[in-house]
Amino acid sequence: MNKFIKEFKDRDYFYQCTDELELSQLLDKKKIKAYIGFDCTAESLHVGSLLQIMCLRLLQKHGHQPIVLLGGGTTRIGDPSGKDQTRRILSEKEINKNSKNIEKILNNFLKTKDKKTKPIFVNNYKWLKDLNYISFLRNIGKHFTINKMLTFESVKTRLDREQSLSYMEFNYMILQAYDFLELQKKENCILQIGGSDQWGNIINGVELIKRHCNKKVFGLTTPLITLASGAKMGKTAEGAVWLDKKLLSPYDYWQFWRNTDDKDVIRFLNYFTDIESEELEKIKSQNINDLKKLLADKTTAMLHGEKEASKARKTAQEVFSGHLSGANIPSAKIQISQIEQNINIIDLVVLSKLENSKSEIRRLIKGKAIKINNELITDDKYLVEKDLLKENNLILSIGKKRYLKLILN
Repeated sequence: MNKFIKEFKDRDYFYQCTDELELSQLLDKKKIKAYIGFDCTAESLHVGSLLQIMCLRLLQKHGHQPIVLLGGGTTRIGDPSGKDQTRRILSEKEINKNSKNIEKILNNFLKTKDKKTKPIFVNNYKWLKDLNYISFLRNIGKHFTINKMLTFESVKTRLDREQSLSYMEFNYMILQAYDFLELQKKENCILQIGGSDQWGNIINGVELIKRHCNKKVFGLTTPLITLASGAKMGKTAEGAVWLDKKLLSPYDYWQFWRNTDDKDVIRFLNYFTDIESEELEKIKSQNINDLKKLLADKTTAMLHGEKEASKARKTAQEVFSGHLSGANIPSAKIQISQIEQNINIIDLVVLSKLENSKSEIRRLIKGKAIKINNELITDDKYLVEKDLLKENNLILSIGKKRYLKLILN
């Protein structure tokens, strides 16, 4: 078995492949270009995209060149896969901004110095924006049948639930297939990698290239990652776990991984770090909390660098021990106009966004979980003086894992 395919399987990235044997044999003979697409629907990716990013890193590790397709064109349409309703249509300015920020985030994970493996960034808006509709239908549309398109999961699920599917979204799978064709012609790309929900779209691309120019290309998919709780990877009760430090601090990112369910730790070390399988086998019997810290250290260093990972771990140790200097604690800015002379503790917690539900905050106070500067708050009518906030040295905490330094802006 080819080394790339073997490690792809050893790390449990493998779900389906259009022709595994032939792809493995080809990868033994030469280095290839393979692509993964990311639509620009938000200004940042979140950890739900991390498995695909790890696939890009794995391609580089084995000497192959990854192509990152930024969906500046397809974002204007919206992928219906896994969606119950039409995506919000973004403005051109929003899409361009998102595209640039996502490229910046991906460069944190990928190596850019070796010309042979340096990632190639492309934007499909470049070839989709000027498509001639008549020519596109004649040259590309003729290779697709409505009968088959209706069988794809992304379409079938919507129709079975009697949820509307616009003609615009229905065309998404054709445009994605066309992307593969363009990359095959322009970059000699022969492999598309994507999540298991993209299987139908990937198959379309493989078949289109075969019919249009009689060339063999391949599709490879990864499994859908869920937490031990059954929740979808990338979302928490507090919201998405973003990969942009402007949206989620390195400390909070570190804490997300540190709080991994015991049942997920070994699996996530295999998925989301570069620790070799042999090494993981040796350490997997270690103390579970030590492994959680290792996971948090490795994932945070990969995204934010060793310095930020070390700082996050040190802060977490301070938080846990109760010795808070506040130097490395994540901060939240509160507008001075939002604060009267004194502010009720419940309103302050809401403003900090550590917790949104007032009834939940009362429950936390009753359970002795909320502190200000390490002093326990036991009364839900407690008033915090504005002067204390003005000093910009107020640390609000909920339990042992959620901390914020509040700063008046």
